[in-house]
Amino acid sequence: MKRIALFFLIIIFALSTVYPASYEEHKVTVPLSFDYYSTYEMVVEAVKALHKTYPHLTKLDMVGKSEEGREIYALTINNPKTGAELDKPAIYIDGNIHGNEIQAGEVALYLINYLLTNYGKNDEITELVDKKCFYVIPVVNVDGRAHFFEDPNTSSSNRSLRRPKDDDRDGLIDEDFPDDIDGDGNVCMMRKRDPFGRYKTDPEDPRLMVSVKPGEKGEWTILGQEGIDNDGDGRINEDSEGYVDGNRNWGYDWAPEYVQAGAGDYPFSGTGIEAIGKYIRARPNICMAWAFHNTGGLIVRGPSTKAQGEYPQQDLAVYNYLGEQSERIIPGYRYIIGWKDMYSTYGDFTEWMTTINGAYSFVGELFMTSQEIFKSRDEEKKVRPQDEEDIMFGEGYVTERERLKFNDHLAQGELYKPWKPYKHPTYGDIEIGGWVKFSSRLSAPFMLKDMVHRNASAIIFSAKHTPEVSLDVFETKKTGKNLYLIRTRLVNAKAIPTMSYHAQKVKLYPQDMLTISGKSIKVVAGGKLTNIYRDQVAYKKFRPELQFLFIPGFGKVEHQFLVSGKGKVTIKYQSRHAGKIVKTITLK
Repeated sequence: MKRIALFFLIIIFALSTVYPASYEEHKVTVPLSFDYYSTYEMVVEAVKALHKTYPHLTKLDMVGKSEEGREIYALTINNPKTGAELDKPAIYIDGNIHGNEIQAGEVALYLINYLLTNYGKNDEITELVDKKCFYVIPVVNVDGRAHFFEDPNTSSSNRSLRRPKDDDRDGLIDEDFPDDIDGDGNVCMMRKRDPFGRYKTDPEDPRLMVSVKPGEKGEWTILGQEGIDNDGDGRINEDSEGYVDGNRNWGYDWAPEYVQAGAGDYPFSGTGIEAIGKYIRARPNICMAWAFHNTGGLIVRGPSTKAQGEYPQQDLAVYNYLGEQSERIIPGYRYIIGWKDMYSTYGDFTEWMTTINGAYSFVGELFMTSQEIFKSRDEEKKVRPQDEEDIMFGEGYVTERERLKFNDHLAQGELYKPWKPYKHPTYGDIEIGGWVKFSSRLSAPFMLKDMVHRNASAIIFSAKHTPEVSLDVFETKKTGKNLYLIRTRLVNAKAIPTMSYHAQKVKLYPQDMLTISGKSIKVVAGGKLTNIYRDQVAYKKFRPELQFLFIPGFGKVEHQFLVSGKGKVTIKYQSRHAGKIVKTITLK
């Protein structure tokens, strides 16, 4: 009897983690569990709880407020005992720049939780947190996340910043949202019986529709998303929130609305976007950035438009190393180029990070619907026939039969709403049904932890490869009366250089500096040691005590100085992205 009771308890727990009855049932406790999606309020509670639990490693900043007055929080992870945050290489991570992309925020939140709860327990994580600094904003579009949970939506709606806009140019603002006319908490699809319609019932699954062939009698017309004509202009759902796209509003290669929808009136016109931009600019030690989005299974690098041209070849080598390793960490994801393999974007966040801030940057596009599988091993080996009939449902043409089997047998029917009759004030007798808002672009909660862990691991890998520089005074010898030769070697053990090649090319900010100083000495000559075996040195004509440089990934730079005098000599290296190193030697 005990075994039977235990069995039923396991079954009940498994079913409860597919889709809980209400996300509000969950309490935020540290460590976080990641078997459900967090509301905006729960995310705020979570970052505050993590900060309270690990005050010696964290700093919580309220970066700014949104259009509707919600607070945008950033959590800094840094061990002050091993150095100030601005003196360490930093990694910036954010998510949920589009309101509906809630799982992107979960990746950022998981990374915080994982680093903090494993500090002092896992040697690699402890070393990483001691050496690096992490700046994490789990939710960029805080209004959007709040409204995604609070309001009826599709999985793709509610992306915009909450900046009112007259989409249909009728003098009214945001007056015709999609409507949850049947009151189930979702905005699904509407269909109407029509013998001249373009679709008929799928013979394999009556919940789906297939296109009619030429000469066939139709059965259904798709009416679009659930809604009514709120403003009486003869159109339905034509003026919802915004539309200002948070990922088209940044201050590089911005283009106005007639070029790209969602651009906003000008760069940084989004209240939260402007605040986050200022936050990032105040942290010049950021050399790596990850921004997480919703769906596709992609690791995306720039350029964001073809017109920008390709990045320098040396930067591409860095991107390829990190991107290809990330593909291995997250099976099924593809490492791609934004404009070439997806689409062009203007005013793009990661492009701003790369071109204006000199950081290497990736976008992580998360969930893949291809993971919603329900196949035997033999069925997995079969190749989809080229002439297999496409099935229409939702917002495009996709093969949906298998996704419904996944819904039926793994999500226990929670992802899909069966068609039900409804008397529409305009269309008359219709049916409403389809995929609910917590579907399609979102993984089922029982799949969430694997996804967030793998993506966080890709961040961790790139964080491990931010610059890590050592300074060695590898030769000191007397060459004459009160004249000494000093040779230094700076080694970067990681893949990311101390300054990107793009930043060098456009002189984005000063290079790293190596200085030699002392009260009783004078540097009479100094320069880069180009061939140690032949004693070849590219001496600097003026101010030889100050050398400008950068250190390639997995590379080294050597310098030679001639110093007159005796006593203590201070050798100092400082870099925007690789921190500071100071060594002292004594000339006798």
